[in-house]
Amino acid sequence: MDAVLSDAASSDAAPIRHGGDLGAARLLFPGAPEPFIDLSTGINPYPYPIPQLPSDLFTRLPEQAALDRLAAIAARAYGAPSGAHVVVAPGTQILLPQVAALVRPGRAAVLGPTYAEHVHAAAHVGHQVAEVADLAGLRNVDLAVVVNPNNPDGRIAPRQALLACADALPAHGLLVVDEAFMDVCADAGSLAPDAVRPNVVVLRSFGKFFGLAGVRLGFALAAPAVAARLRAGLGPWAVAGPAIAIGAAALQDEPWAAATRTRLAHAALRLDQILAGAGLAVVGGTSLFRLVHAPAAPVLFRHLGRAGILVRRFAHQAAWLRFGLPAGEPEWQRLAAAVAGHEGAVGGRDQA
Repeated sequence: MDAVLSDAASSDAAPIRHGGDLGAARLLFPGAPEPFIDLSTGINPYPYPIPQLPSDLFTRLPEQAALDRLAAIAARAYGAPSGAHVVVAPGTQILLPQVAALVRPGRAAVLGPTYAEHVHAAAHVGHQVAEVADLAGLRNVDLAVVVNPNNPDGRIAPRQALLACADALPAHGLLVVDEAFMDVCADAGSLAPDAVRPNVVVLRSFGKFFGLAGVRLGFALAAPAVAARLRAGLGPWAVAGPAIAIGAAALQDEPWAAATRTRLAHAALRLDQILAGAGLAVVGGTSLFRLVHAPAAPVLFRHLGRAGILVRRFAHQAAWLRFGLPAGEPEWQRLAAAVAGHEGAVGGRDQA
């Protein structure tokens, strides 16, 4: 889930709608040095080590018992009441329109600016969608959506405030809380325990924190009757056997998760120091990404692109850039060198 808003086309670059599109980046910046460094997503660059998998996971259809076991493991990991409250899906992206369709078409409000696909999904199933600036705008609508922590600024909505929003919805209303980045903000107050409420659905991403976005695994946490509706919409064998096995192993590995939170926090601090040292103002984020406000952001975006570094830009916030974490020391060094040279680019030598 890497699309945030939509990208603005600069004078020499077509938009890139989603983060992680290195093919589009190479078209924008032909001749940029390789390997291209992708800092345009909020995916952990230090992925969970994939365990050795039995070959029959690739040759047999996934078994329901394995899926049920993963649901129970996810419930424990996220704090949901039970496996019956967990829907296992091939990534949370596929769930967005299904969740939005749980309520009949009406008025939807999305707390923004945020991940653009929530607006697209709600509109796709017939809702009239408005992006609102505060939690008060989520009251008395049919569908209310909050990304928490928010992408791209890391804003956190307190749990009790979100529950108050749920209480203010009409009887048929639904509050959707997308907790894609909650794994790195363990103290932020997940609504996973509140999945007993019939008007609350919580989404959890697997690929971001565990750095395995290509596995395509995600979860919806909801009251059992709501969860059953979502499972029916996915149909049988929606999640691949290898994804089920990898998810079960990773979600039970609490020592890895604790060590990774510490590692990501240290990496984010290093990124802050690089950006601040170059005079760039960090205005938000999580330990998986940092949001920068820079008046010359379009120029800086092109400067970094020509250095073989892709960061995230935004259509309706032209002064914003989002930086993910480099994957290793060579990437850190290239980023530091490119960012340190950004003042010359802003001064006019990158205007061609």
